[in-house]
Amino acid sequence: MKGEVTVRMDAPPEKVWALVSDVTRIGEFSPETFEAEWTRGSTGPEEGAYFKGHVKRNGVGPTYWTPCQVTRSVPNELFEFRVGTADVAINNWGYRLEADGTGTNVTEYFRLESKPYLRLYWLLLGKLRGRTNERGMRTTLERMKAVVEREISD
Repeated sequence: MKGEVTVRMDAPPEKVWALVSDVTRIGEFSPETFEAEWTRGSTGPEEGAYFKGHVKRNGVGPTYWTPCQVTRSVPNELFEFRVGTADVAINNWGYRLEADGTGTNVTEYFRLESKPYLRLYWLLLGKLRGRTNERGMRTTLERMKAVVEREISD
């Protein structure tokens, strides 16, 4: 009920952090979440901040807004958020950053909440959804890599 993908980016952690923690830019990178905005007075990636993501499931639909809350935020190291409400959390997504010489290894990951109905969902559709998530994470990271490396070279 989890998965992850790692891509090395030729950019320092602080540059990568600025990109992965700015939820308003996710539409540039994700094949499913085409926009996001801070909500409830939140303006940045601190723990407890709220935002909502506009998602087109599997890149084709259905389309919906989903509430999210930042659960962990360690500048230049970790950005994680919960999808769903405080009462009904569904999934957790995040980015781990690890300095590697002049670059950064960036791992995007997801972890479904351990609830009976989600375990059933994963049992029935997990392999398919897991592959979709992994393709999406790789696409997201590769698009981020292109942007952050271009910004560094300019």
